[in-house]
Amino acid sequence: MTGSDEDPRVAELRTAVSRLRRELAALPAEFPDRGIAEDELATLAAMATGGLPEIPRLRSSLLLIAGAIGSVSALARGLSEVREAVDLFGESPRT
Repeated sequence: MTGSDEDPRVAELRTAVSRLRRELAALPAEFPDRGIAEDELATLAAMATGGLPEIPRLRSSLLLIAGAIGSVSALARGLSEVREAVDLFGESPRT
Protein backbone atom coordinates (compact mmCIF):
# COMPACT_ATOMS: atom_id res chain seq x y z
CA MET A 1 0.00 0.00 0.00
CA THR A 2 1.16 3.54 -0.67
CA GLY A 3 1.22 6.36 1.81
CA SER A 4 -2.42 7.21 1.15
CA ASP A 5 -5.21 5.87 3.29
CA GLU A 6 -7.17 3.09 1.63
CA ASP A 7 -10.95 3.14 1.78
CA PRO A 8 -11.91 0.20 4.05
CA ARG A 9 -14.83 -0.60 1.74
CA VAL A 10 -12.44 -1.13 -1.15
CA ALA A 11 -10.25 -3.37 1.02
CA GLU A 12 -13.31 -5.42 2.03
CA LEU A 13 -14.41 -5.74 -1.59
CA ARG A 14 -10.95 -6.84 -2.68
CA THR A 15 -10.80 -9.47 0.08
CA ALA A 16 -14.28 -10.86 -0.66
CA VAL A 17 -13.67 -10.99 -4.42
CA SER A 18 -10.31 -12.68 -3.95
CA ARG A 19 -11.85 -15.31 -1.68
CA LEU A 20 -14.70 -16.06 -4.09
CA ARG A 21 -12.28 -16.27 -7.03
CA ARG A 22 -10.21 -18.85 -5.12
CA GLU A 23 -13.33 -20.84 -4.20
CA LEU A 24 -14.52 -20.80 -7.80
CA ALA A 25 -11.10 -21.88 -9.09
CA ALA A 26 -11.03 -24.78 -6.60
CA LEU A 27 -14.51 -25.96 -7.60
CA PRO A 28 -14.09 -29.02 -9.85
CA ALA A 29 -17.62 -28.88 -11.25
CA GLU A 30 -18.23 -27.18 -14.55
CA PHE A 31 -21.42 -25.23 -15.11
CA PRO A 32 -22.65 -23.25 -18.11
CA ASP A 33 -22.03 -19.72 -16.80
CA ARG A 34 -18.71 -20.29 -15.06
CA GLY A 35 -16.89 -18.09 -17.60
CA ILE A 36 -19.28 -15.22 -16.94
CA ALA A 37 -18.65 -15.48 -13.20
CA GLU A 38 -14.88 -15.59 -13.70
CA ASP A 39 -14.94 -12.58 -16.03
CA GLU A 40 -17.10 -10.48 -13.72
CA LEU A 41 -15.01 -11.40 -10.68
CA ALA A 42 -11.94 -10.26 -12.61
CA THR A 43 -13.76 -7.01 -13.37
CA LEU A 44 -14.58 -6.50 -9.68
CA ALA A 45 -10.99 -7.27 -8.73
CA ALA A 46 -9.74 -4.66 -11.21
CA MET A 47 -12.19 -2.08 -9.85
CA ALA A 48 -11.05 -2.81 -6.30
CA THR A 49 -7.41 -2.21 -7.22
CA GLY A 50 -8.15 0.92 -9.24
CA GLY A 51 -9.45 3.06 -6.41
CA LEU A 52 -13.06 3.92 -5.69
CA PRO A 53 -15.24 1.78 -7.99
CA GLU A 54 -18.33 2.95 -9.84
CA ILE A 55 -21.34 1.80 -7.83
CA PRO A 56 -23.64 1.05 -10.80
CA ARG A 57 -20.91 -1.09 -12.37
CA LEU A 58 -20.32 -2.88 -9.05
CA ARG A 59 -24.00 -3.75 -8.82
CA SER A 60 -24.16 -4.85 -12.44
CA SER A 61 -21.21 -7.21 -11.95
CA LEU A 62 -22.74 -8.54 -8.74
CA LEU A 63 -26.00 -9.34 -10.53
CA LEU A 64 -24.16 -11.15 -13.32
CA ILE A 65 -22.11 -13.15 -10.82
CA ALA A 66 -25.18 -14.03 -8.77
CA GLY A 67 -27.00 -15.15 -11.90
CA ALA A 68 -24.03 -17.23 -13.02
CA ILE A 69 -23.26 -19.01 -9.73
CA GLY A 70 -26.37 -18.48 -7.63
CA SER A 71 -27.37 -22.14 -7.84
CA VAL A 72 -23.93 -23.47 -6.85
CA SER A 73 -24.38 -24.03 -3.13
CA ALA A 74 -20.65 -24.45 -2.52
CA LEU A 75 -20.17 -20.79 -3.49
CA ALA A 76 -23.12 -19.35 -1.57
CA ARG A 77 -21.10 -18.02 1.35
CA GLY A 78 -18.47 -16.41 -0.87
CA LEU A 79 -21.17 -14.83 -3.02
CA SER A 80 -22.87 -13.48 0.10
CA GLU A 81 -19.58 -11.91 1.24
CA VAL A 82 -19.13 -10.19 -2.13
CA ARG A 83 -22.71 -8.91 -1.97
CA GLU A 84 -22.12 -7.54 1.54
CA ALA A 85 -18.91 -5.84 0.36
CA VAL A 86 -20.75 -4.23 -2.58
CA ASP A 87 -23.51 -3.11 -0.20
CA LEU A 88 -20.92 -1.16 1.81
CA PHE A 89 -20.84 1.34 -1.05
CA GLY A 90 -24.48 2.21 -0.44
CA GLU A 91 -27.80 1.48 -1.99
CA SER A 92 -28.34 2.10 -5.63
CA PRO A 93 -30.71 4.98 -6.32
CA ARG A 94 -34.34 3.95 -6.75
CA THR A 95 -36.56 5.71 -9.23
